[in-house]
Amino acid sequence: MKLKYFFKRKLFQIIAFGYSNIHLSNFKSGKLYKGKWKQFCNPGLNCYSCPAASMACPIGALQSVNGSIDFNFSFYVIGFLLAVGVLLGRFICGWICPFGLIQELFHKIPAPKFKLFRKLLVVKYIVLIVFVILLPVAATNYMGMGKPAFCQFICPAGTLEGGIPLLLTHPELRQTIGGLFSLKMFFLVVTLIGCILVYRFFCRVLCPLGAVYGLLNKISVYHLEVDKEKCINCKKCAIVCKMEVDPVKTPDSAECIRCGECKHICPKNAIHLGFYRRNR
Repeated sequence: MKLKYFFKRKLFQIIAFGYSNIHLSNFKSGKLYKGKWKQFCNPGLNCYSCPAASMACPIGALQSVNGSIDFNFSFYVIGFLLAVGVLLGRFICGWICPFGLIQELFHKIPAPKFKLFRKLLVVKYIVLIVFVILLPVAATNYMGMGKPAFCQFICPAGTLEGGIPLLLTHPELRQTIGGLFSLKMFFLVVTLIGCILVYRFFCRVLCPLGAVYGLLNKISVYHLEVDKEKCINCKKCAIVCKMEVDPVKTPDSAECIRCGECKHICPKNAIHLGFYRRNR
């Protein structure tokens, strides 16, 4: 049953990844899809500049709005993030996010595995506040336009999905490589090594989108709950959780990606995942 569920989630993730990056032929030409679907945000983290990307990245769109001289579009971006977050919470991270799947695949690489130093969990909230919200508004150019600081200085998904493929197909861009690209490559290397050693390292430490959905996890319609009358405190759910969450103690944890592994390891069927509340 657990194996069947594992393949079900992986298939769902692959389908979501494929739908988010449907224009695969663009990798060869180095062109970006700029059709009507690019005006909509992908629920997960997927770079706008990825040649295959069919939609925009919500974090990139949010920064563009924060740093622009026209804030009209901000209602859509913020409203989209709030609506998706309130409805699904970090289910997006566990099932739909394209970069989440990439992280999990890198974690499959044989290497020593470690638990995350817990104090690093706060870093993603600092990244959200400083690089996504404050800097695009505070650091503006002569036209009053702010810089998409997270995309420009940090985002490893942008470097992997957009920067590297575009450099491979556009030799003229290689002349512009400087310190900024080296900085982003540094973040990419650190992220990928981190993902090999620690499950979903970027998701837990640096992802501002994970921070947003994590905050909304506590009130999301799709939720996790534990039937305390059935629970025998065997701790199997806490042991199996790769995000290092104890579902019995914190079923609404901001770190829970609703992957469902705890539900399927529970010997008493005490864990519920879904849209309706079983315990009232």
